[in-house]
Amino acid sequence: MAPIPPGIRFLVSFDRDQWYRALTFILTFLLYTSFHLSRKPISIVKSELHKNCSSISELATIASGSGSQQPSLPPLHTDMDCSWKPFDKSNYKQLLGTMDYSFLCAYAIGMYLSGIIGERLPIRLYLTVGMLTSGLFTCLFGLGYVYNIHSLGFYIFVQVANGLVQTTGWPSVVTCIGNWFGKGRRGLIMGLWNSHTSVGNILGSLIAGYWVSSNWGLSFIVPGLIIAAMGIVCFLFLIEHPNDLKCVYAQKSSPGKSVLTKSWNGVNRHTEVYLQYKDNKSQSYDTELLLPRESVCVPVQPVVVVKSESEPSAISFMGALRIPGVIEFSLCLLFAKLVSYTFLFWLPLYITKAAHLDAKKAGDLSTLFDVGGIVGGILAGVISDKLGKRATTCGVMLLLAAPTLYGFSMISQFGLGPTIGMLLVCGGLVNGPYSLITTAVSADLGTHKSLKGNAKALSTVTAIIDGTGSVGAALGPLLAGLLSAGGWDQVFYMLMTADFLALLLLLRLVTKELASTKSRPTSAVELKEH
Repeated sequence: MAPIPPGIRFLVSFDRDQWYRALTFILTFLLYTSFHLSRKPISIVKSELHKNCSSISELATIASGSGSQQPSLPPLHTDMDCSWKPFDKSNYKQLLGTMDYSFLCAYAIGMYLSGIIGERLPIRLYLTVGMLTSGLFTCLFGLGYVYNIHSLGFYIFVQVANGLVQTTGWPSVVTCIGNWFGKGRRGLIMGLWNSHTSVGNILGSLIAGYWVSSNWGLSFIVPGLIIAAMGIVCFLFLIEHPNDLKCVYAQKSSPGKSVLTKSWNGVNRHTEVYLQYKDNKSQSYDTELLLPRESVCVPVQPVVVVKSESEPSAISFMGALRIPGVIEFSLCLLFAKLVSYTFLFWLPLYITKAAHLDAKKAGDLSTLFDVGGIVGGILAGVISDKLGKRATTCGVMLLLAAPTLYGFSMISQFGLGPTIGMLLVCGGLVNGPYSLITTAVSADLGTHKSLKGNAKALSTVTAIIDGTGSVGAALGPLLAGLLSAGGWDQVFYMLMTADFLALLLLLRLVTKELASTKSRPTSAVELKEH
Protein backbone atom coordinates (compact mmCIF):
# COMPACT_ATOMS: atom_id res chain seq x y z
CA MET A 1 0.00 0.00 0.00
CA ALA A 2 1.38 3.40 -0.99
CA PRO A 3 2.01 5.88 1.85
CA ILE A 4 -0.44 8.74 2.27
CA PRO A 5 1.00 12.06 0.99
CA PRO A 6 2.00 14.48 3.78
CA GLY A 7 -0.40 17.14 2.51
CA ILE A 8 -3.40 14.80 2.66
CA ARG A 9 -2.32 13.58 6.09
CA PHE A 10 -2.25 17.20 7.24
CA LEU A 11 -5.70 17.91 5.84
CA VAL A 12 -7.38 14.89 7.41
CA SER A 13 -5.83 15.72 10.80
CA PHE A 14 -8.48 18.42 11.26
CA ASP A 15 -11.96 17.52 12.35
CA ARG A 16 -15.17 18.93 10.91
CA ASP A 17 -15.50 21.58 13.59
CA GLN A 18 -12.02 22.94 12.85
CA TRP A 19 -12.75 23.13 9.12
CA TYR A 20 -15.91 25.16 9.75
CA ARG A 21 -13.96 27.46 12.07
CA ALA A 22 -11.39 28.03 9.35
CA LEU A 23 -14.16 28.74 6.86
CA THR A 24 -15.77 31.28 9.20
CA PHE A 25 -12.41 32.95 9.91
CA ILE A 26 -11.53 33.31 6.21
CA LEU A 27 -15.02 34.26 5.07
CA THR A 28 -15.59 36.98 7.69
CA PHE A 29 -12.07 38.26 6.98
CA LEU A 30 -12.89 38.65 3.28
CA LEU A 31 -16.32 40.11 3.96
CA TYR A 32 -15.03 42.96 6.09
CA THR A 33 -12.04 43.46 3.80
CA SER A 34 -14.57 44.38 1.11
CA PHE A 35 -16.22 46.89 3.47
CA HIS A 36 -12.96 48.79 3.99
CA LEU A 37 -12.03 48.36 0.35
CA SER A 38 -15.17 50.32 -0.60
CA ARG A 39 -14.47 53.11 1.94
CA LYS A 40 -10.95 53.91 0.80
CA PRO A 41 -11.51 55.40 -2.72
CA ILE A 42 -12.75 58.78 -1.44
CA SER A 43 -9.37 59.51 0.16
CA ILE A 44 -7.54 58.63 -3.07
CA VAL A 45 -9.87 60.63 -5.32
CA LYS A 46 -9.72 63.81 -3.21
CA SER A 47 -6.55 65.02 -4.90
CA GLU A 48 -8.25 64.47 -8.27
CA LEU A 49 -11.42 66.31 -7.28
CA HIS A 50 -9.28 69.37 -6.58
CA LYS A 51 -6.05 69.50 -8.53
CA ASN A 52 -3.14 71.91 -8.40
CA CYS A 53 -4.31 73.83 -11.45
CA SER A 54 -1.27 76.06 -11.65
CA SER A 55 1.11 73.14 -12.13
CA ILE A 56 -1.20 71.60 -14.71
CA SER A 57 -1.26 74.88 -16.63
CA GLU A 58 2.53 74.99 -16.57
CA LEU A 59 2.74 71.45 -17.94
CA ALA A 60 0.26 72.33 -20.66
CA THR A 61 2.31 75.39 -21.59
CA ILE A 62 5.52 73.36 -21.78
CA ALA A 63 3.83 70.70 -23.89
CA SER A 64 2.41 73.26 -26.31
CA GLY A 65 5.74 75.04 -26.62
CA SER A 66 7.68 71.88 -27.39
CA GLY A 67 6.32 71.85 -30.95
CA SER A 68 5.22 68.27 -30.70
CA GLN A 69 2.69 67.29 -33.35
CA GLN A 70 1.65 64.13 -31.54
CA PRO A 71 -2.17 64.05 -31.24
CA SER A 72 -3.64 63.83 -27.74
CA LEU A 73 -6.76 62.00 -26.67
CA PRO A 74 -9.61 64.30 -25.62
CA PRO A 75 -10.68 63.84 -22.01
CA LEU A 76 -14.16 62.69 -21.13
CA HIS A 77 -14.89 65.97 -19.33
CA THR A 78 -13.60 69.20 -20.85
CA ASP A 79 -14.42 71.74 -18.15
CA MET A 80 -12.67 75.09 -18.12
CA ASP A 81 -11.39 74.38 -14.63
CA CYS A 82 -9.07 71.43 -14.03
CA SER A 83 -10.87 70.55 -10.77
CA TRP A 84 -14.23 68.81 -10.43
CA LYS A 85 -17.05 71.16 -9.52
CA PRO A 86 -18.14 71.97 -6.83
CA PHE A 87 -14.70 71.20 -5.36
CA ASP A 88 -12.97 73.81 -7.54
CA LYS A 89 -13.44 76.62 -5.01
CA SER A 90 -11.01 77.89 -2.40
CA ASN A 91 -12.98 76.18 0.39
CA TYR A 92 -12.51 72.75 -1.19
CA LYS A 93 -10.96 71.33 2.00
CA GLN A 94 -14.07 72.19 3.97
CA LEU A 95 -16.29 70.63 1.28
CA LEU A 96 -14.23 67.44 1.22
CA GLY A 97 -14.30 67.36 5.01
CA THR A 98 -18.07 67.73 4.93
CA MET A 99 -18.34 64.65 2.70
CA ASP A 100 -16.23 62.66 5.13
CA TYR A 101 -18.28 63.93 8.05
CA SER A 102 -21.58 63.04 6.40
CA PHE A 103 -20.47 59.43 5.90
CA LEU A 104 -18.93 58.99 9.34
CA CYS A 105 -21.69 60.79 11.24
CA ALA A 106 -24.30 58.56 9.61
CA TYR A 107 -22.09 55.57 10.40
CA ALA A 108 -21.76 56.57 14.07
CA ILE A 109 -25.51 57.12 14.54
CA GLY A 110 -26.45 53.98 12.65
CA MET A 111 -23.97 51.84 14.58
CA TYR A 112 -25.85 52.24 17.88
CA LEU A 113 -29.00 50.91 16.22
CA SER A 114 -27.26 48.28 14.10
CA GLY A 115 -26.12 46.12 16.98
CA ILE A 116 -29.57 46.10 18.58
CA ILE A 117 -31.25 45.26 15.25
CA GLY A 118 -28.62 42.66 14.38
CA GLU A 119 -29.30 40.64 17.53
CA ARG A 120 -32.96 40.33 16.56
CA LEU A 121 -32.51 39.35 12.90
CA PRO A 122 -30.64 36.50 11.16
CA ILE A 123 -27.08 37.79 10.86
CA ARG A 124 -26.49 36.20 7.46
CA LEU A 125 -29.47 37.93 5.85
CA TYR A 126 -28.81 41.20 7.69
CA LEU A 127 -25.20 41.29 6.51
CA THR A 128 -26.10 40.29 2.94
CA VAL A 129 -28.62 43.12 2.53
CA GLY A 130 -26.12 45.60 3.98
CA MET A 131 -23.38 44.56 1.57
CA LEU A 132 -25.63 44.66 -1.50
CA THR A 133 -26.95 48.13 -0.68
CA SER A 134 -23.44 49.37 0.19
CA GLY A 135 -22.25 48.20 -3.22
CA LEU A 136 -25.15 50.09 -4.81
CA PHE A 137 -24.33 53.42 -3.12
CA THR A 138 -20.58 53.06 -3.73
CA CYS A 139 -21.27 52.60 -7.44
CA LEU A 140 -23.64 55.60 -7.38
CA PHE A 141 -20.77 57.85 -6.27
CA GLY A 142 -18.70 56.71 -9.24
CA LEU A 143 -21.63 57.22 -11.61
CA GLY A 144 -21.43 60.90 -10.72
CA TYR A 145 -18.34 61.02 -12.93
CA VAL A 146 -19.93 59.03 -15.74
CA TYR A 147 -23.05 61.24 -15.87
CA ASN A 148 -21.17 64.48 -15.14
CA ILE A 149 -22.99 65.26 -11.86
CA HIS A 150 -21.70 68.36 -10.03
CA SER A 151 -24.25 68.64 -7.24
CA LEU A 152 -22.77 68.60 -3.73
CA GLY A 153 -26.12 67.39 -2.38
CA PHE A 154 -25.94 64.26 -4.54
CA TYR A 155 -22.54 63.24 -3.19
CA ILE A 156 -23.52 63.99 0.42
CA PHE A 157 -26.73 61.94 0.07
CA VAL A 158 -24.75 58.98 -1.29
CA GLN A 159 -22.24 59.27 1.57
CA VAL A 160 -24.97 59.40 4.23
CA ALA A 161 -26.83 56.42 2.77
CA ASN A 162 -23.63 54.41 2.43
CA GLY A 163 -22.63 55.23 6.00
CA LEU A 164 -25.92 53.91 7.33
CA VAL A 165 -25.89 50.60 5.44
CA GLN A 166 -22.22 49.95 6.23
CA THR A 167 -23.08 49.71 9.93
CA THR A 168 -24.44 46.23 9.25
CA GLY A 169 -20.90 44.92 8.82
CA TRP A 170 -18.92 45.22 12.03
CA PRO A 171 -21.38 43.93 14.68
CA SER A 172 -22.27 41.02 12.39
CA VAL A 173 -18.76 39.76 11.67
CA VAL A 174 -17.56 40.23 15.27
CA THR A 175 -20.58 38.29 16.55
CA CYS A 176 -19.86 35.45 14.10
CA ILE A 177 -16.17 35.25 14.97
CA GLY A 178 -16.99 35.46 18.69
CA ASN A 179 -19.48 32.58 18.37
CA TRP A 180 -16.89 30.32 16.76
CA PHE A 181 -13.77 31.15 18.80
CA GLY A 182 -13.41 31.04 22.57
CA LYS A 183 -11.25 33.20 24.81
CA GLY A 184 -8.08 31.14 24.41
CA ARG A 185 -5.50 33.22 22.49
CA ARG A 186 -8.27 35.61 21.50
CA GLY A 187 -5.83 38.54 21.20
CA LEU A 188 -3.61 36.70 18.68
CA ILE A 189 -6.51 35.24 16.67
CA MET A 190 -8.39 38.53 16.47
CA GLY A 191 -5.19 40.49 15.87
CA LEU A 192 -4.58 38.37 12.78
CA TRP A 193 -8.26 38.53 11.82
CA ASN A 194 -8.50 42.29 12.26
CA SER A 195 -5.78 42.83 9.66
CA HIS A 196 -8.70 42.77 7.21
CA THR A 197 -9.04 46.50 7.98
CA SER A 198 -5.56 47.27 6.69
CA VAL A 199 -5.76 44.73 3.86
CA GLY A 200 -9.00 46.38 2.71
CA ASN A 201 -7.41 49.82 2.88
CA ILE A 202 -4.41 48.63 0.87
CA LEU A 203 -6.50 46.96 -1.82
CA GLY A 204 -8.86 49.94 -1.93
CA SER A 205 -5.91 52.30 -2.40
CA LEU A 206 -4.41 50.20 -5.19
CA ILE A 207 -7.73 49.74 -7.02
CA ALA A 208 -8.74 53.38 -6.70
CA GLY A 209 -5.25 54.57 -7.59
CA TYR A 210 -5.22 52.54 -10.80
CA TRP A 211 -8.08 54.57 -12.29
CA VAL A 212 -7.89 57.83 -10.33
CA SER A 213 -6.05 59.85 -12.99
CA SER A 214 -7.87 58.48 -16.03
CA ASN A 215 -11.44 57.79 -14.86
CA TRP A 216 -12.02 58.28 -11.14
CA GLY A 217 -15.58 56.97 -11.48
CA LEU A 218 -14.19 53.45 -11.81
CA SER A 219 -12.32 54.00 -8.53
CA PHE A 220 -15.75 53.69 -6.88
CA ILE A 221 -17.63 51.42 -9.29
CA VAL A 222 -15.13 48.54 -9.12
CA PRO A 223 -15.03 48.41 -5.27
CA GLY A 224 -18.83 48.70 -5.25
CA LEU A 225 -19.16 45.65 -7.47
CA ILE A 226 -16.68 43.76 -5.29
CA ILE A 227 -18.59 44.33 -2.02
CA ALA A 228 -21.89 43.44 -3.73
CA ALA A 229 -20.36 40.19 -5.02
CA MET A 230 -19.08 39.39 -1.52
CA GLY A 231 -22.61 39.97 -0.23
CA ILE A 232 -23.80 37.11 -2.45
CA VAL A 233 -20.96 34.93 -1.13
CA CYS A 234 -22.06 35.80 2.42
CA PHE A 235 -25.62 34.68 1.67
CA LEU A 236 -24.40 31.36 0.26
CA PHE A 237 -21.78 30.34 2.83
CA LEU A 238 -21.87 32.24 6.15
CA ILE A 239 -22.65 30.08 9.22
CA GLU A 240 -23.62 32.28 12.14
CA HIS A 241 -23.18 29.80 15.00
CA PRO A 242 -21.90 26.23 15.43
CA ASN A 243 -25.34 25.21 16.66
CA ASP A 244 -26.79 26.03 13.24
CA LEU A 245 -25.08 22.92 11.87
CA LYS A 246 -26.93 20.59 14.22
CA CYS A 247 -30.12 20.79 12.18
CA VAL A 248 -28.24 19.93 8.98
CA TYR A 249 -26.72 16.75 10.38
CA ALA A 250 -29.87 15.81 12.30
CA GLN A 251 -31.84 15.77 9.05
CA LYS A 252 -29.29 13.44 7.45
CA SER A 253 -29.63 10.84 10.18
CA SER A 254 -31.99 7.91 9.63
CA PRO A 255 -35.66 8.51 10.51
CA GLY A 256 -37.01 6.78 13.57
CA LYS A 257 -38.26 7.32 17.03
CA SER A 258 -34.96 8.67 18.28
CA VAL A 259 -32.48 11.04 16.70
CA LEU A 260 -29.06 11.42 18.31
CA THR A 261 -27.67 14.94 18.05
CA LYS A 262 -24.73 16.69 19.64
CA SER A 263 -24.76 20.18 21.07
CA TRP A 264 -21.56 22.09 20.18
CA ASN A 265 -22.26 24.92 22.55
CA GLY A 266 -21.59 23.22 25.85
CA VAL A 267 -20.12 24.99 28.84
CA ASN A 268 -16.32 25.06 28.66
CA ARG A 269 -16.58 23.06 25.41
CA HIS A 270 -17.88 19.94 27.20
CA THR A 271 -20.00 17.96 24.79
CA GLU A 272 -23.58 17.27 25.83
CA VAL A 273 -25.43 14.42 24.14
CA TYR A 274 -29.18 14.46 23.90
CA LEU A 275 -31.56 11.70 22.84
CA GLN A 276 -34.63 13.32 21.38
CA TYR A 277 -37.81 11.23 21.18
CA LYS A 278 -40.10 12.41 18.41
CA ASP A 279 -43.52 11.01 17.68
CA ASN A 280 -46.83 12.18 16.34
CA LYS A 281 -48.03 13.44 19.70
CA SER A 282 -48.33 17.15 20.28
CA GLN A 283 -46.05 16.99 23.29
CA SER A 284 -42.29 16.32 22.96
CA TYR A 285 -39.57 15.73 25.50
CA ASP A 286 -35.79 16.04 25.51
CA THR A 287 -34.20 13.12 27.28
CA GLU A 288 -30.69 13.66 28.52
CA LEU A 289 -28.53 10.55 28.89
CA LEU A 290 -25.79 10.42 31.46
CA LEU A 291 -22.98 9.47 29.09
CA PRO A 292 -19.21 9.96 29.29
CA ARG A 293 -17.53 12.46 26.93
CA GLU A 294 -16.63 9.84 24.32
CA SER A 295 -20.32 9.02 23.81
CA VAL A 296 -19.88 5.37 24.80
CA CYS A 297 -23.21 3.56 24.95
CA VAL A 298 -23.90 2.66 28.56
CA PRO A 299 -27.08 0.75 29.52
CA VAL A 300 -28.48 3.27 31.96
CA GLN A 301 -32.01 4.39 32.63
CA PRO A 302 -32.77 7.62 30.71
CA VAL A 303 -33.60 10.63 32.86
CA VAL A 304 -36.36 12.77 31.41
CA VAL A 305 -35.56 16.47 31.62
CA VAL A 306 -37.98 19.08 30.38
CA LYS A 307 -35.85 21.94 29.03
CA SER A 308 -37.01 25.49 28.58
CA GLU A 309 -37.55 26.33 24.92
CA SER A 310 -37.08 30.05 25.41
CA GLU A 311 -33.73 31.52 24.31
CA PRO A 312 -31.88 34.20 26.31
CA SER A 313 -33.32 37.63 25.63
CA ALA A 314 -31.20 40.28 23.95
CA ILE A 315 -29.52 42.71 26.34
CA SER A 316 -30.75 46.30 26.54
CA PHE A 317 -28.63 49.33 25.66
CA MET A 318 -28.34 50.44 29.31
CA GLY A 319 -27.62 46.90 30.39
CA ALA A 320 -24.67 46.77 28.02
CA LEU A 321 -23.36 50.09 29.35
CA ARG A 322 -23.35 48.68 32.89
CA ILE A 323 -20.82 45.99 31.95
CA PRO A 324 -17.54 47.00 33.66
CA GLY A 325 -15.07 48.50 31.21
CA VAL A 326 -17.50 49.25 28.36
CA ILE A 327 -17.65 53.03 28.96
CA GLU A 328 -13.89 53.47 29.42
CA PHE A 329 -12.93 51.50 26.33
CA SER A 330 -15.70 53.14 24.27
CA LEU A 331 -14.47 56.66 25.07
CA CYS A 332 -10.87 55.62 24.54
CA LEU A 333 -11.77 54.26 21.13
CA LEU A 334 -13.45 57.58 20.29
CA PHE A 335 -10.09 59.34 20.33
CA ALA A 336 -8.08 56.40 18.98
CA LYS A 337 -10.40 56.07 15.99
CA LEU A 338 -10.31 59.84 15.47
CA VAL A 339 -6.58 59.54 14.79
CA SER A 340 -6.87 56.41 12.65
CA TYR A 341 -9.64 57.72 10.42
CA THR A 342 -7.97 61.10 9.97
CA PHE A 343 -5.07 59.20 8.45
CA LEU A 344 -7.46 57.03 6.46
CA PHE A 345 -9.20 59.98 4.80
CA TRP A 346 -6.46 62.63 4.63
CA LEU A 347 -3.07 60.88 4.43
CA PRO A 348 -2.95 60.61 0.60
CA LEU A 349 -3.78 64.31 0.22
CA TYR A 350 -1.17 65.25 2.85
CA ILE A 351 1.48 63.22 1.04
CA THR A 352 0.49 64.87 -2.24
CA LYS A 353 1.03 68.33 -0.75
CA ALA A 354 4.03 67.57 1.47
CA ALA A 355 6.01 65.27 -0.84
CA HIS A 356 4.73 66.80 -4.12
CA LEU A 357 3.64 63.46 -5.57
CA ASP A 358 0.76 62.73 -7.92
CA ALA A 359 -2.45 61.09 -6.72
CA LYS A 360 -1.48 57.53 -7.71
CA LYS A 361 1.98 57.61 -6.07
CA ALA A 362 0.57 59.22 -2.92
CA GLY A 363 -2.13 56.55 -2.72
CA ASP A 364 0.41 53.76 -3.13
CA LEU A 365 2.70 55.30 -0.48
CA SER A 366 -0.18 55.68 1.98
CA THR A 367 -0.64 51.89 2.01
CA LEU A 368 2.51 51.63 4.13
CA PHE A 369 0.54 53.10 7.03
CA ASP A 370 -1.84 50.14 6.77
CA VAL A 371 1.05 47.67 6.49
CA GLY A 372 2.32 49.02 9.79
CA GLY A 373 -1.24 48.72 11.15
CA ILE A 374 -1.31 44.98 10.37
CA VAL A 375 1.89 44.41 12.34
CA GLY A 376 0.73 46.67 15.18
CA GLY A 377 -2.62 44.91 15.54
CA ILE A 378 -1.01 41.47 15.71
CA LEU A 379 1.65 42.63 18.20
CA ALA A 380 -1.00 44.23 20.42
CA GLY A 381 -2.96 40.98 20.46
CA VAL A 382 0.07 38.79 21.22
CA ILE A 383 1.38 41.07 23.97
CA SER A 384 -2.01 41.44 25.64
CA ASP A 385 -2.47 37.64 25.56
CA LYS A 386 0.96 37.12 27.11
CA LEU A 387 0.59 39.76 29.83
CA GLY A 388 -3.15 39.37 30.36
CA LYS A 389 -3.46 43.17 30.37
CA ARG A 390 -5.50 44.63 27.50
CA ALA A 391 -5.73 48.20 28.88
CA THR A 392 -2.02 48.40 29.70
CA THR A 393 -1.05 47.24 26.22
CA CYS A 394 -3.26 49.93 24.66
CA GLY A 395 -1.94 52.56 27.05
CA VAL A 396 1.71 51.95 26.24
CA MET A 397 1.09 52.09 22.49
CA LEU A 398 -0.92 55.31 22.84
CA LEU A 399 1.87 56.84 24.92
CA LEU A 400 4.42 56.07 22.19
CA ALA A 401 2.12 57.13 19.34
CA ALA A 402 1.87 60.83 20.26
CA PRO A 403 5.59 61.73 19.93
CA THR A 404 5.82 59.49 16.87
CA LEU A 405 3.12 61.56 15.16
CA TYR A 406 5.11 64.71 15.84
CA GLY A 407 8.22 63.03 14.43
CA PHE A 408 6.31 62.05 11.29
CA SER A 409 5.18 65.65 10.69
CA MET A 410 8.81 66.78 10.89
CA ILE A 411 10.55 63.93 9.03
CA SER A 412 8.08 63.80 6.14
CA GLN A 413 9.61 67.05 4.90
CA PHE A 414 13.05 65.45 4.43
CA GLY A 415 12.45 62.99 1.62
CA LEU A 416 10.89 59.69 0.71
CA GLY A 417 13.09 57.31 2.75
CA PRO A 418 12.39 58.75 6.22
CA THR A 419 8.70 59.12 5.31
CA ILE A 420 8.41 55.41 4.53
CA GLY A 421 9.94 54.42 7.86
CA MET A 422 7.76 56.76 9.89
CA LEU A 423 4.61 55.65 8.05
CA LEU A 424 5.24 52.05 9.12
CA VAL A 425 5.92 53.00 12.76
CA CYS A 426 2.94 55.38 12.98
CA GLY A 427 0.64 52.79 11.42
CA GLY A 428 1.62 50.19 14.03
CA LEU A 429 1.26 52.48 17.05
CA VAL A 430 -1.97 54.16 15.89
CA ASN A 431 -3.82 51.06 14.67
CA GLY A 432 -2.58 48.71 17.41
CA PRO A 433 -4.88 50.00 20.20
CA TYR A 434 -7.70 50.60 17.72
CA SER A 435 -7.48 47.00 16.53
CA LEU A 436 -7.27 45.52 20.03
CA ILE A 437 -10.26 47.45 21.39
CA THR A 438 -12.56 46.76 18.45
CA THR A 439 -11.85 43.01 18.43
CA ALA A 440 -10.47 41.19 21.47
CA VAL A 441 -11.64 43.74 24.04
CA SER A 442 -15.13 43.95 22.50
CA ALA A 443 -15.42 40.16 22.42
CA ASP A 444 -14.20 39.90 26.04
CA LEU A 445 -16.72 42.45 27.24
CA GLY A 446 -19.52 40.95 25.13
CA THR A 447 -18.98 37.62 26.93
CA HIS A 448 -18.33 39.15 30.36
CA LYS A 449 -19.00 36.95 33.37
CA SER A 450 -21.69 39.37 34.62
CA LEU A 451 -23.80 38.32 31.63
CA LYS A 452 -24.00 34.75 33.01
CA GLY A 453 -23.47 33.11 29.64
CA ASN A 454 -25.95 35.24 27.67
CA ALA A 455 -24.38 35.31 24.18
CA LYS A 456 -27.03 37.79 22.97
CA ALA A 457 -24.99 40.74 24.29
CA LEU A 458 -22.00 40.46 21.96
CA SER A 459 -23.49 42.36 19.03
CA THR A 460 -24.85 45.18 21.20
CA VAL A 461 -21.59 45.64 23.14
CA THR A 462 -19.59 45.63 19.91
CA ALA A 463 -21.93 48.22 18.38
CA ILE A 464 -21.71 50.50 21.43
CA ILE A 465 -17.91 50.43 21.48
CA ASP A 466 -17.49 50.86 17.73
CA GLY A 467 -20.36 53.35 17.52
CA THR A 468 -18.71 55.58 20.12
CA GLY A 469 -15.43 55.21 18.29
CA SER A 470 -17.19 56.21 15.07
CA VAL A 471 -18.12 59.54 16.64
CA GLY A 472 -14.40 60.24 16.81
CA ALA A 473 -13.99 58.88 13.29
CA ALA A 474 -16.56 61.46 12.15
CA LEU A 475 -14.96 64.35 14.04
CA GLY A 476 -11.37 63.63 13.01
CA PRO A 477 -11.63 64.14 9.24
CA LEU A 478 -13.98 67.11 9.75
CA LEU A 479 -11.53 68.84 12.10
CA ALA A 480 -8.67 67.98 9.76
CA GLY A 481 -10.48 69.71 6.91
CA LEU A 482 -11.01 72.83 9.01
CA LEU A 483 -7.56 72.95 10.63
CA SER A 484 -5.57 72.14 7.48
CA ALA A 485 -6.57 75.55 6.07
CA GLY A 486 -4.20 77.06 8.66
CA GLY A 487 -1.42 74.55 8.03
CA TRP A 488 -0.87 70.83 8.48
CA ASP A 489 0.94 71.39 11.79
CA GLN A 490 -2.37 72.17 13.45
CA VAL A 491 -3.77 68.84 12.25
CA PHE A 492 -0.90 66.93 13.86
CA TYR A 493 -1.28 68.84 17.13
CA MET A 494 -4.95 67.79 17.13
CA LEU A 495 -3.96 64.15 16.56
CA MET A 496 -1.39 64.18 19.38
CA THR A 497 -3.95 65.70 21.76
CA ALA A 498 -6.44 62.97 20.87
CA ASP A 499 -3.85 60.28 21.66
CA PHE A 500 -3.15 61.74 25.09
CA LEU A 501 -6.88 61.97 25.87
CA ALA A 502 -7.33 58.32 24.87
CA LEU A 503 -4.53 57.40 27.28
CA LEU A 504 -6.07 59.41 30.12
CA LEU A 505 -9.39 57.60 29.73
CA LEU A 506 -7.66 54.24 30.23
CA LEU A 507 -5.62 55.24 33.27
CA ARG A 508 -8.10 53.80 35.80
CA LEU A 509 -8.14 50.42 34.08
CA VAL A 510 -4.37 50.47 33.59
CA THR A 511 -3.83 51.26 37.28
CA LYS A 512 -6.16 48.44 38.29
CA GLU A 513 -4.38 45.96 36.00
CA LEU A 514 -0.94 46.91 37.29
CA ALA A 515 -2.10 46.75 40.90
CA SER A 516 -3.57 43.31 40.42
CA THR A 517 -1.50 40.60 42.06
CA LYS A 518 -3.01 37.88 39.93
CA SER A 519 -2.65 38.01 36.11
CA ARG A 520 -5.43 36.50 34.03
CA PRO A 521 -4.08 35.58 30.59
CA THR A 522 -7.22 35.56 28.49
CA SER A 523 -9.77 37.83 30.09
CA ALA A 524 -7.94 40.84 31.43
CA VAL A 525 -10.87 43.13 30.82
CA GLU A 526 -13.19 41.17 33.07
CA LEU A 527 -13.21 43.74 35.87
CA LYS A 528 -15.04 43.45 39.16
CA GLU A 529 -17.69 46.02 39.86
CA HIS A 530 -17.04 48.39 42.72
